[in-house]
Amino acid sequence: MSDNVVVKQDAAAPTGFFEAEAAGLRWLSAANGVRCAEVEGVSPGRIELRRIIETSPSRAAARRFGTELAVTHDAGAASFGAPPDGWDGPLFIGSRRMPSETSEHWGDFYASARVLPFLDVAERAGNLTGAERETVEAACEVISRGAFDDGETPARIHGDLWNGNVLWAEHGVVLIDPAAHGGHRETDLAMLALFGCPNLADVREGYEATHPLMPGWEERIPVHQLHPLAVHAAGHGRGYGVELARAARAVLQLG
Repeated sequence: MSDNVVVKQDAAAPTGFFEAEAAGLRWLSAANGVRCAEVEGVSPGRIELRRIIETSPSRAAARRFGTELAVTHDAGAASFGAPPDGWDGPLFIGSRRMPSETSEHWGDFYASARVLPFLDVAERAGNLTGAERETVEAACEVISRGAFDDGETPARIHGDLWNGNVLWAEHGVVLIDPAAHGGHRETDLAMLALFGCPNLADVREGYEATHPLMPGWEERIPVHQLHPLAVHAAGHGRGYGVELARAARAVLQLG
């Protein structure tokens, strides 16, 4: 195997796991915006990616990342929840299965397919109390009614854009490990804010220079953080359940 290739493999991986990753990387790359890891080969239980040589982040690279991310988002998707073009298998975020349902209305899709499906697991794990779950469900009801539907068409989003999936390379940012689907552009940006990203203000500046965000986007950050917080509450500790409920209360105040 060449030193220029990184192999990820897991014989116990769910059916379609690495194939979904490959489809997402190729779909995002086809937008000709932000670069993604190049897929050298994929088969059941295995994916081969071209190695990425990392370097230190810079403000210039961050601004360019924002510009390129806006271009990727602008490439669009067939609907909210739409999988990568040509992919009809399962979707995943991290190691968790992600519902594949689609909708023409963002709020309906987001609540039913990106937040609510993870609450049972989070509660059973002891990471979300019954009272907190009721708060999250109330926030999802507000979202599903369309309180935050704003006329934006489905964006081509990475879907798991935390800082660990943003690699700073010599020629700019390269993304890895997507949960790619048709979503709202603010969801990717909210996830960058949730888990921290170097020079985030510069990322946003570059983004808005290419595609200005709707007024009030900063206030809506908790809306778009419900999804990653619900996923993490399902398997990464009680603290994420607390933060999920906090974000849900903020959503209720907005709605």
